[in-house]
Amino acid sequence: MHCEGCARKVRKCLKGFEGVENVQTDCKAHKVVVKGEKADPLKVLERVQRKSHRQVELLSPIPKPPAPEESKKAEEKEPPKAEEKKEEPQVITVVLKVYMHCDACAQEIKRRILRMNGVENVEADLKSSLVTVRGVFETPKLVEYLHKRTGKNAVIVKQEPEKKEEEKGRRKRKRKRRRTAAPAARRREKRLRLSRLRRKKTAVEEEAERQLRLRG
Repeated sequence: MHCEGCARKVRKCLKGFEGVENVQTDCKAHKVVVKGEKADPLKVLERVQRKSHRQVELLSPIPKPPAPEESKKAEEKEPPKAEEKKEEPQVITVVLKVYMHCDACAQEIKRRILRMNGVENVEADLKSSLVTVRGVFETPKLVEYLHKRTGKNAVIVKQEPEKKEEEKGRRKRKRKRRRTAAPAARRREKRLRLSRLRRKKTAVEEEAERQLRLRG
């Protein structure tokens, strides 16, 4: 503390603080004496430091360091933090009852729903007025989205989570299709190249025969 103003500020911040009964400041010695039977020295130190924005040192009473045995016991008592397992989002299949009066209406509903985040597949049955939606989403939000985008009201007929075995099988089939699609594309490209070479060869042979006829 370098002036009476600083000392006044310290006294003000400790006035009425928990357990504090009396506060005396000494600007020359840069000391603050706090009296109170129930005052916590560490809490008083923290408050003065926070309010004055200055470094404060506790001269007395000096807090006792924790005994090594007690600190070990405290560490042993702390339970190990369980690792939080991130659950994979559940794929669900929802069947909605939606009035559709024509095929164009059914296609429009299908196109709109496919734009919703999390939707993987949509099937619209015009005859039964049922729309089957598969993906990772919240069913109430799907109904709300459909009404907002198309103006049609939908009733939830059925909702069930997809079995993990079926999901794994579907993923395997997708990977298999990708693996088989690449070689098939290469085979088509090879056939096209061979076909072009044959046509080119035939054209060259025909030109040679025509030159021979002209010479003869």
